[in-house]
Amino acid sequence: MKTNLLFLLILLLPGFLKAQTKIPGKVVDASGHPLDAVTVTLLKDQKQVASAFADLGTFSLIYKEPGSYSVKASLVGYQPTSLTLLLPKDSIVITMQPDSKQLSEVTVAYRRPVIERQIDRVSFNVENSLLATGGSAWEALVKAPGVQVNASNEVTANRKTVKIYMDGKPLQLSGEDLASYLQGLPSDQVARVEIYSNPPARFDAEGASVINIVTKKGKKEGFNLALNSGLLQGIYPGYNAGTTFNYRKSKFNVYGNYSFTHRHSFQDHNTAIDFGNSLWSSVNRNIYQSDNHNYRLGADYQISPNQVLGVLITGNNRNGTTEGNTFTKATNKQQVLDSTLRTVNLVPGSGSQYTYNLNYNLKLDSGKSSLNIDADYSPYRTTSNAYADNQSFLPDGSLTDNRFHIFTPSQQKIDIYSGKVDYAFKAGKSWDITTGAKYSSTKSRNNFIYYDRAGDALTLIPQNGNQFIYRENNAALYASLSGTIGNWTLQGGLRAEYTRAKGYSVTLNTTNERHYLKLFPTLFAQYKLNDDQQLQLNYAYRIERPEYNRLNPARRYLSPYNIYVGNPGLQPAFVHNLELSYTYKDYHVTAYYTSTHDVFTNINMQDNQTRIYYGTHANLGLSAIAGVRLSAAVRPSGWWEINAIADGYRQHEASAYLNSSFDYHLISFAGNLDQAFTINAKQGIKAELNAGWYGPGIQGIYRNRANGQVDAGVKTNMLHGKGSLRLAVNDIFNTNTNYVSINYQDQQSRFFHHVESRTVALSFSYRLGKNITASRNRSTASEEERKRAQ
Repeated sequence: MKTNLLFLLILLLPGFLKAQTKIPGKVVDASGHPLDAVTVTLLKDQKQVASAFADLGTFSLIYKEPGSYSVKASLVGYQPTSLTLLLPKDSIVITMQPDSKQLSEVTVAYRRPVIERQIDRVSFNVENSLLATGGSAWEALVKAPGVQVNASNEVTANRKTVKIYMDGKPLQLSGEDLASYLQGLPSDQVARVEIYSNPPARFDAEGASVINIVTKKGKKEGFNLALNSGLLQGIYPGYNAGTTFNYRKSKFNVYGNYSFTHRHSFQDHNTAIDFGNSLWSSVNRNIYQSDNHNYRLGADYQISPNQVLGVLITGNNRNGTTEGNTFTKATNKQQVLDSTLRTVNLVPGSGSQYTYNLNYNLKLDSGKSSLNIDADYSPYRTTSNAYADNQSFLPDGSLTDNRFHIFTPSQQKIDIYSGKVDYAFKAGKSWDITTGAKYSSTKSRNNFIYYDRAGDALTLIPQNGNQFIYRENNAALYASLSGTIGNWTLQGGLRAEYTRAKGYSVTLNTTNERHYLKLFPTLFAQYKLNDDQQLQLNYAYRIERPEYNRLNPARRYLSPYNIYVGNPGLQPAFVHNLELSYTYKDYHVTAYYTSTHDVFTNINMQDNQTRIYYGTHANLGLSAIAGVRLSAAVRPSGWWEINAIADGYRQHEASAYLNSSFDYHLISFAGNLDQAFTINAKQGIKAELNAGWYGPGIQGIYRNRANGQVDAGVKTNMLHGKGSLRLAVNDIFNTNTNYVSINYQDQQSRFFHHVESRTVALSFSYRLGKNITASRNRSTASEEERKRAQ
């Protein structure tokens, strides 16, 4: 069907172009240099015939009949220009004169605010936040408004699950792997973080919300280069360095970036488990080191004024080691020591991920319609060689014969092939229509091997190992419509997805299959009351699919008493999102409701007889949240900016579980206050202070305590404005910790989890040439709609 559609478009295109006449043009400044992003309009009898957006000074306009026309050109910082001409003619040359007054105003106003709001997203401009720059992309992500990370490094946005994208591509990572990858990318290479609370139809239907991390790229003519480096000091030192470059000349553009990051940090995970007649208390610290290489190389060639062919390669390689030490005390109810255990874990590992993209973009009718075609291939590989040693001691300190020494190497290989076609066009003067089709094929192969160790001798235990193969194919069609009617701005869409999935455990000889066709509608409606006030309503129906590592039934042993196992029988969950908001100038009030049915989540189960603690995943019942969120952007004076968010909400968790059921309710609150101060505008000296607080929460049978964090930073320009130096202190009071408890039937346990968060970051950046901003706005087969692989 897709092939026939493309063939039909190719057949019709020559006739379409033949019926109209195209005239090329150039727009330059007084010195003859080409001007970028100029809006050029062709008029006949004061009525618009065509319009174009100049790309590096070149444009083309289409008209139907000869005659007298006028051409108008406009660009911020230049005087509006108008020409009268007779068509046909060979070409048009427009010369624009600078508007010195307007340029002065633009210089003052160009800096984007830290937080921007649009009809379908909130953007956190990382490059304008002192606290988000100088560290890693992970640290920038968690500073975005409404974004939280739990003890398992699972990311949520406004307490909704998210799908993470980078430059429009779904990241093929989750949990610890996602954190490791983003910790290896300097935040100085991130332009902004976009948060889609209710993603539109062009996105994959997966994820209750979407976060898209947009990296810096180049757009200006000639060669541009930006350098950055940073030091991060917590208990251990870390450092990073990177560069972003762009070269653009005539029809050819090549761009890329590279960064290296060395991380050295720790995390604590302490537990207290009540097995009925025995209490087990554990103190754990994991110390990890990693080296990360991130790189990106792309090239675009402008075949003609309305056609672009591009290739893009991105990659990441990382190597690291985690060393863990756990000390466990087992006592009876009278707190009399029964035994102690010491567990040592050593986990060296490596990973790599690549994406190869080929893109073709065709603009028609002076940019009023466009055709975009993408093909992607993404391989992802990880290896791990885990050693676990456990020793038991009697109360007098003597060593028992109960010893546990294992070696468990594992490998994961994921291959994703995907392609998509998007066609966008205007329907009348007020409506934009976008349609598209996408297909993806994913194969995940996992091999887990279990050996007993006695010195250097290894004994294979086949029944404790596992081979798991997972395949998933997804086909999607979507259509969206957006436009304005009077004071109304409307955007609606429908996405249909058909999924076939099959998981096969070679070791257990078991198969789990599922296939389903689902429709996912979206709606955005905005009504402008006046220039200062507006109302907005949006709704989306979404799906949450289990990551592949949750489905893998392999058992992973941290100790003989602490085991993790996946669940190949997990089913997808379905989400309803509804929001109603009111805006008055820079003040926003949003009432929201989100309900997730068949929610899948981490669960812990304790066996009070064997004293084994299992971690796994299961589908539960209902997870719902309703609340009101207030936000405001205030500028009390020219040197002081304030962004504030306050969120009050009610959570509801209900499900059958372990031969019983639960029905929990909780009212809570979260808030964030970000303040920016301009100390010396001439020298570019600025400061920033941020405070965030998140109230208690519930997730299934888990209950979380409140936590918070205070950050501060300062920045100054140097080297004639081409360099900048930043100093930031994160989590000044070391309060960003997680306390979690379970109190359900005979399941009684408590956890303390803390990832090192109190750090000092010093960073320096320098640019050569013009500013590094954004390259061609291109979509890929994975852009905003690619298959997950986690």
